[in-house]
Amino acid sequence: MNTPPRPPVKLSGAVLETVLERADLAPEAAAAAVGAPDTATALARIVKAGMMADAARFMAHALPKREAVWWACMCARATAPEAPPPDAAALVAAEAWVRKPEEEPRREAMVRAEAAGFRSPEAWAAVGAFWSGGSMAPLGQPVVPPAEHLTGVAVAGAVSLAAVRREPEKAEATLHRFIQSGLDIAAGGSGRIAPA
Repeated sequence: MNTPPRPPVKLSGAVLETVLERADLAPEAAAAAVGAPDTATALARIVKAGMMADAARFMAHALPKREAVWWACMCARATAPEAPPPDAAALVAAEAWVRKPEEEPRREAMVRAEAAGFRSPEAWAAVGAFWSGGSMAPLGQPVVPPAEHLTGVAVAGAVSLAAVRREPEKAEATLHRFIQSGLDIAAGGSGRIAPA
């Protein structure tokens, strides 16, 4: 017996107009979302229209920050189960922040992203953690808070990079798997993705 999918309750806090403004969707994807009563419905319409890259950007901005960073981590893990050490360290740092979203793990995530050279999905997941709040300035300097949309930008970048890392020609199918992971996270699940 198939159990019905759980509702993506963690998308319900996102204001649709704000997500649409931040996600920088292609005109066709934005048109597919017009008139949707809520964020989850808008996402479903974009997916149904087959615009997976836009759906991924939309989800990156619709999920709460912790869930979005976790989603980026799951996408990175699915496409590189054995990442190079600097990237693996960035991923561990991002996941540590998700588990304990405090200042020290947030700053450590950026240290690890820098060490990874900002070149990988793992590094951008860590940047998403760093941009989640607090200050972007070095310790002891005047506070420079990150803009609210920056975690979504970093997560969208991480997910996009992960989608093309192994088999770029299958990016659309990979993004579809990633969207299912994001929906699982939005419904309170772990979002784990089996390696392809």
